[in-house]
Amino acid sequence: MMSRVRTQIAGAVGSVLEWYDFAVFGFLAPIISPLFFPDEDPMVALIQTYGVFAAGYLMRPLGGIIFGHVADRLGRTMALKWSIAMMAVPTVMIGLLPTYDQWGAAAAVLLILLRLIQGVSVGGELIAAITFLVEAAPKNRKGLYGSWALFGGVGGILLGSVVVDITESLVTTEAMADYGWRIPFLLGFVIFIFGQWLRSALADEPVASSDDDLPLKRVLRSHMGGVLHLIAAMCLYATGFYVCFVWMPAYQTRILPLPIEHALDINTATMFILLCLIPLAGLAGDKLGYRRVLLSGVGLMALVVYPLFLWIDTGSFLSAVIAGLVFAVLISMIQGPMPAVLAEAFPADVRNTGIGIAYNAVLGLLGGTAPMVCTWLIHSTGDLASPAYYLIGLAVISFLALVTLPRPQHV
Repeated sequence: MMSRVRTQIAGAVGSVLEWYDFAVFGFLAPIISPLFFPDEDPMVALIQTYGVFAAGYLMRPLGGIIFGHVADRLGRTMALKWSIAMMAVPTVMIGLLPTYDQWGAAAAVLLILLRLIQGVSVGGELIAAITFLVEAAPKNRKGLYGSWALFGGVGGILLGSVVVDITESLVTTEAMADYGWRIPFLLGFVIFIFGQWLRSALADEPVASSDDDLPLKRVLRSHMGGVLHLIAAMCLYATGFYVCFVWMPAYQTRILPLPIEHALDINTATMFILLCLIPLAGLAGDKLGYRRVLLSGVGLMALVVYPLFLWIDTGSFLSAVIAGLVFAVLISMIQGPMPAVLAEAFPADVRNTGIGIAYNAVLGLLGGTAPMVCTWLIHSTGDLASPAYYLIGLAVISFLALVTLPRPQHV
């Protein structure tokens, strides 16, 4: 029993570190921007910093290919150990990095380089965790086990938000700009040590390839249909979380004519509920069928997202709370069973590589751009609820792709 618990925690803890470190940079961007990109226009500096944040997403497909190869040829735990180290080292280095005033443009260049390395790492960690957890699961618990990888990811984002909030509450504004911003980055080392200890006891056998071709070559030659099918199936998965939980606070406080008070508090509370629901949704997939739960979540999102946006547009505190709770339930249904579905799509010897290409392509294309697209839609159309149309369109694509997804053959 304890070995199973440790396996699940070890698989999830890396995702906590990955997304904690990745998200902390975004939360601290307003403070970091003048320290590394000084500009007379603060908005220009902030845009430059968010550009560095987005650059990490561009490196995710490369991370998926690199760590997919490691996991498929050298074993899942080897990829897990390397990826967590590859995130921890640049994170600590960012916390120690001299600023523009000390090193000039070299500081900004190093910050970009470290961020790109983080992007490679995050592109491999989650995929390795998904395959490791699903393959280690009992046959009737693959949905539950796989969901812990996403639990770790959402938990890491939530933890990053909490740590930044606590740090800002303990030091003055001046101290935060002086040294306080470094603290959340340096604390990532604690998670790394804990994760390495957990993963040190894990062992698996390298997955022998059925021929001498590289996993990437085999995927491109024989499994691209499956990759494209998964990309379509994950369209709403890739955007739903970013729209409903990452972009939503800015929408409620900066875009609506009647800003909603305590929007960040509402978002934090509903994200915590989402965190608790993800494993339950994975377990529901084990009981009821993975695609049945996924299709229910996708279909319901298509039906309710527009009315919920119209209600949120009224500026009501109650509307934000209810909508956040509904989004938490539906996003959990879309996320929880997805790892098991992904693992079913490819044979073991190319599983990490195949999932890595599909997952990181759709997250890079749709997930990283979702806040920008939603803001552009509102600006272009003048319709505050126009992002709902975007989500509905993606939901239709995902629904059709899930309905036509071939029956599992590999897990």
